[in-house]
Amino acid sequence: MKDKDPNKRIRLGRVLAAVFVVLVVLILVLQPSVDEAVKPVEPRAYATIFALAPPIVAIVLALITKEVYSSLFVGIVVGALLYSNGNLEHAFNTMLYSDNGGLVVSLTDMSHAGILVFVTILGALVFMMNKSGSAAAFGRWAEKRIHNRVGAQLATVLMGILIFVDDGFNCMTVGSVMRPISDHYKVSRAKLAYIIDATAAPICIIAPISSWAAAVSYAVPESYNINGFSMFINTIPYNMYALVTLAMLIGLTLLKADYGPMKLHEANAAKGDLFTTGDLPYDESSTQEEKEGARVSNLVIPVVALIISCILGMLYTGGFFSGETLRNAFANADSARGLVMGSMFALLLTFVLYVFGGVLSFKDFMACLPAGFRSMCAPMIILILSWNLSGMTGLLGAADFIGGVMDSTAGGFAMFLPFIIFVVSVFLAFSTGTSWGTFTILIPIVCGVFAQSREMLVISISACLAGAVCGDHCSPISDTTIMSSAGAHCNHINHVTTQIPYALTAAAVSAVGYLIAGIIGYKAGNATAMIATPITLALMILVLVVIKKRGKT
Repeated sequence: MKDKDPNKRIRLGRVLAAVFVVLVVLILVLQPSVDEAVKPVEPRAYATIFALAPPIVAIVLALITKEVYSSLFVGIVVGALLYSNGNLEHAFNTMLYSDNGGLVVSLTDMSHAGILVFVTILGALVFMMNKSGSAAAFGRWAEKRIHNRVGAQLATVLMGILIFVDDGFNCMTVGSVMRPISDHYKVSRAKLAYIIDATAAPICIIAPISSWAAAVSYAVPESYNINGFSMFINTIPYNMYALVTLAMLIGLTLLKADYGPMKLHEANAAKGDLFTTGDLPYDESSTQEEKEGARVSNLVIPVVALIISCILGMLYTGGFFSGETLRNAFANADSARGLVMGSMFALLLTFVLYVFGGVLSFKDFMACLPAGFRSMCAPMIILILSWNLSGMTGLLGAADFIGGVMDSTAGGFAMFLPFIIFVVSVFLAFSTGTSWGTFTILIPIVCGVFAQSREMLVISISACLAGAVCGDHCSPISDTTIMSSAGAHCNHINHVTTQIPYALTAAAVSAVGYLIAGIIGYKAGNATAMIATPITLALMILVLVVIKKRGKT
């Protein structure tokens, strides 16, 4: 039934807006000073179950409303109110200026600012490749070698595996290169986003030369006389979720066993609708400009330069060119700084290649810079709000709450602890949107529990890493999830809702694997627990076969 007086709603909206403005002005006028208003308090919700309320509220609202910006904002407000014990003035200033998660502080953080610059430069590079016609030329070249949808998906998986140095870099690069090819073979944007996401963090966590290996190495406490890098290497065969996800990717592609919301997206894509929901959050106007004389090399050279220069940038920040070993250089690398340096070099090289090579005019090249920025506004807004939300969760002591749960659980369930660690790690990473923060919190606890049992220690740390990646993979507020949506130019909520059933399937199979590994490792006390990994992989393929058969009935 239509509103008989539409002007009534307009007037009501104006009144509410005026009230909101008056409240904000009163808060600003009454506050003594910014420094005074953001002094630490003792929130009653600290290190309680309520510490997880902000991300849970944001995630639930996002899944219900299909709108991510307002959902994240509401979660931030909830966190600020809990932290300030309901004091509106303190909550408002905490949201903006808190040293441990305020919006302004998050934007001035060097790592966060570096990621935003990197995303902006990458957006500009993609726009330039499209404008030059090299993306379309690469698509035509790939069409001669990739003959169907299965081939397009497998090629995307392969490229995701090859770019293993950093997950954010992986997401944006794979998406930029493979999007025209997947579009040509009618692979839905949601499926492309899933493939990108599934070959980002899950591959980085089993790659010895990556920013993730460095982070894990640092998370292992030196007080237990454990070499962090060696421990990371030992966890690779036990990292059930990463290995299961890779097996699932290949199995889904070859068996064509899509299910859940993804099945609808893929069915629509086969008919020509790559988006299903119709909304286009990214500029698609110049995705495949045809240009006479465009060359594949005009895409390959900038992409290869980007990959090499970003790796060298990370090694530089880690001191490799000052005498550090390769391992220590990756361990000490500042990923965000290295990516900015590498992408800036690639941008300058592309300028020389395109402008002096007659590919683009100077004016057209410069016009691509703001156009690329505009194309990346959506993911950058989500990233900024996610950092703000993560900061609110940290202020409420979510890490201390989870640590307490782990300590109380460790007592009499030694053989089941890898399974328990995996589940707790999934929940924490899902709620906070950070896998690095999750394993940094849990690894020291695990080391304390299994200091005397090497085999159980390796299995339990691998469970912690696998759970962190899994929770991060599912979470709508994870940086990697957001950047996978951006790389695929996919609606973020579409990516989340289609990916969660796949991630949960892999998680369930991985949990069974950790039950088996924990029991064998506890009883046998040696590497015989490794037999749990092939059993788990076989179980994953069996599950896909069953899903495929049930889908036909």
